[in-house]
Amino acid sequence: MPNNTAYNLDTIATQAMQERGFVPGFPPLVVSETDAVTAPKFPLPNFNARDQRKLLWFSIDNDDSKDLDQITYAEKADNNGYRVYIAVACVDLLVHRGSAINARAENNTTSVYTPTKVFPMLPERLSTDLTSLNADVDRLALVFEGHLTEDGTLQDFSIYPSYVHNYAKLAYDAISQWLDGGPRPAYIANVNGLEEQIRLQDTIAHKLSDLRHKMGALSFETIEPQTVLVQGIPVAIKEMPANRGRLLIEHFMIVANMISAKYAEKNNLSFIRRVVTVPKRWDKIVEIVKGYGYDLPATPDAASLEKFLLKQKVADPVTFPDLSLTIIKLLGRGEYKVVIPGKEVPGHFGLALQDYSHSTAPNRRFPDLIIQRILLASLGKTEMPYTQKDLASLADHCTQKEDDAQKVERHMRKSAAALVLEKEIGNTFDGIVTGSGDKGTWVRVFNPPVEGKLVKGAESVDVGDRISIKLLHTDVVNGFIDFAKV
Repeated sequence: MPNNTAYNLDTIATQAMQERGFVPGFPPLVVSETDAVTAPKFPLPNFNARDQRKLLWFSIDNDDSKDLDQITYAEKADNNGYRVYIAVACVDLLVHRGSAINARAENNTTSVYTPTKVFPMLPERLSTDLTSLNADVDRLALVFEGHLTEDGTLQDFSIYPSYVHNYAKLAYDAISQWLDGGPRPAYIANVNGLEEQIRLQDTIAHKLSDLRHKMGALSFETIEPQTVLVQGIPVAIKEMPANRGRLLIEHFMIVANMISAKYAEKNNLSFIRRVVTVPKRWDKIVEIVKGYGYDLPATPDAASLEKFLLKQKVADPVTFPDLSLTIIKLLGRGEYKVVIPGKEVPGHFGLALQDYSHSTAPNRRFPDLIIQRILLASLGKTEMPYTQKDLASLADHCTQKEDDAQKVERHMRKSAAALVLEKEIGNTFDGIVTGSGDKGTWVRVFNPPVEGKLVKGAESVDVGDRISIKLLHTDVVNGFIDFAKV
């Protein structure tokens, strides 16, 4: 039995999941189906797949991640460009349409991550074992291969099933510290050629990043709080910085998601894309930016907004995360949209991409599993698994459930922070005013990186003011943290 504190947070999270229409656990039929699944033996009979198990694949993820959706490999091309390979777990091999496992995944559509408990989309026997690209095992994967020019432009591409082998499970922080000049993790020397492979992928990721931002991709920087647990109990909140390991994977996944969308367009497939439409509240963004002495065009222009963001990040790095979050909210949330052959579809404004689709995390996101099934059907020249009507309904459902999941996760981060700060009631902190509106005035504490409501002294402050604040009250169940201006 878990300790009372962890159990209380788990209980709050379970209730929050249920209130949003999630199924927190796995029903008996899902459990029995999962128990009956057997590990496939490779090569599969009557299945046309390449064999790339000798390529030096590796994964990078969080230290404690077990649901490994993708592994990567790269090489120099003959014309001074690069070939990149992103292998994505073939979840459809063991999770079939019509199964109870699939029905539960389709209801939740995503794994939900709270500070003390993960609510996985798929049973862990699948997501962390049989459908995970774990180290030192052979797996079937769907490979996205892209030929990049020297500057990172995607020139040509292909998608195909292949047998792969993960030679090293790497962690974001350790790899990033090493790439930034820190000590080399000892396990890198255990795999011949791994150091050179990591550095090559890091070089390619930097080229992809430079190219994206030249095209108008937006440079945001938000505070990502991470709860520190000791024996399952939240004891501290720390900031999770962006680092080279995370950026490496981010840019490689963008390549795979571009290839997925381009393949669908080339083959006239009805598809689901991930879009952030041209912002409807651009006028409000223009107004905010004007307050910083910078003029934006009257019509949405990502490149102009990116120039302002880069300038402001240098001018005031302390308040830049809060500015970033404000503009992100005004840009609007990402959503899933059905693409019908021959009809125009919006792109992804924040990434400056016209062709983009989620396809790299089928263990964690149901849209990625939908897309995997469509791609496999196209490659195998079999009947499409979904009609256009099916896809339209699923796209709306997945968008709604993603929004629900974000609300649960945000609630639980606040609850964990309230629990950590219970012992700090009466203490004073340095902070910054991050927002003001009908619902109140909000402040962000610099250390630890948490946000709360300014319930006393709000009438004398404005957004951007740096102030001293006293912690008055916390409410773990509701995730409330209340401050007063000193």
